[in-house]
Amino acid sequence: MNESNAYRLNVGLIIVNDFGKVLLCRRQNSNRWQFPQGGIDGKEKPVNAAKREMFEEVGIKPKSVKLIGKTTNWVEYKVPREKIKLHFKKKGIIGQRQKWFMFKLKEDVDISFDNDPDNEFDSYSWVSYWHPLSKIVSFKRHVYQRVLHELLHNYNNEFLNDN
Repeated sequence: MNESNAYRLNVGLIIVNDFGKVLLCRRQNSNRWQFPQGGIDGKEKPVNAAKREMFEEVGIKPKSVKLIGKTTNWVEYKVPREKIKLHFKKKGIIGQRQKWFMFKLKEDVDISFDNDPDNEFDSYSWVSYWHPLSKIVSFKRHVYQRVLHELLHNYNNEFLNDN
């Protein structure tokens, strides 16, 4: 397996509400928090994977959001060996290669974890833009810093233009 195949293709989601808060979710039975994210299936386009994952993981339908930004390049991170899930270890996967999308809610929604077959999350919170950096596991922190910095102009443009 070459190095690029060792990274699972994945999308990350930053969902912003009308108050400029971002959705952060708590992983099941833990105190670990993260943005929703998920794998890309087969030849699925990343934006379509993002919309599917948004519905599966947090119950938000694509019609309830508008896309306000995405990362230019893919971002990678390695998962510490002891934290790699067994089914990924068997495939030789050592980390994730992600494309990130920022969506703004167009309407009020109820966050729901009912559609997620993996039951990844059990709670959520709407937090300030930079707050996730204090909550994310250390091996993903550089990804969150890079993505939040890259998408900051999209975030600012959305809220500066609304006023």
